[in-house]
Amino acid sequence: MPAIDLNSDLGESFGAWSMGDDAAMLEVVTSANVACGFHAGDPAGILRTLQAAAERGVAIGAHVSYPDLVGFGRRNMAVPAEQLSADVIYQIGALQGLARSAGTKVSYVKPHGALYNTIAGDPVQAAAVIQALLRIDPQLKLVCLANSPLLDWAREAGLACVAEAFADRAYTAQGTLVSRNRPGAVLHDGELIAQRMLRLVREGVIEAEDGQLISLQADSICVHGDSPDAVGIARAVKQRLLEAGTTLRAFA
Repeated sequence: MPAIDLNSDLGESFGAWSMGDDAAMLEVVTSANVACGFHAGDPAGILRTLQAAAERGVAIGAHVSYPDLVGFGRRNMAVPAEQLSADVIYQIGALQGLARSAGTKVSYVKPHGALYNTIAGDPVQAAAVIQALLRIDPQLKLVCLANSPLLDWAREAGLACVAEAFADRAYTAQGTLVSRNRPGAVLHDGELIAQRMLRLVREGVIEAEDGQLISLQADSICVHGDSPDAVGIARAVKQRLLEAGTTLRAFA
């Protein structure tokens, strides 16, 4: 059985508004995609998450987004390339500073929500994000949707990439994520999810919404931190993979 990373989106609470259970999730995952303030997260809360991750030896990634607090970064935006690149640099830089103060570092970048899905196939916005990483730190790895054109674009530009699969999301027959606007887009059955991820690791396939099997090679598996029973789902996936002899370790 190959080794694989297990990640989650954390640091997304904002002031009195609590999102997810970062402390519990950090006991499960090997990598943490930490919000940078554009879609979620406030500085004090982000710092607490970074400190907790550092204590547990969990790798840190900058979870960069469109400037969309109201929409939680899940609304498509036609941001000009120059502005988008600057926004990404700004977010990474802010998280790098907070991470240093917590005794850890930012090792990778994972775009969030609508930005993640857009750059998976949009060459203009993808180039803006790629240029942002090259300008601030070309050693940062970029997390990309497995099988997406972004993997090739980023590698051609000189970035190291991480192919990602989603544990709690349904897939189309084309290998993209089913839109959250459609029924069944988000999966909730922990045992079913765990079995899907075990098959993915063992066979390199995942079942699409229409029953087709899609070939999917992934270096990391994501469980969304804001999903209902996210911690329970992550624990189920981890337990099933460990029982099968899989090694869980951070790609970074």
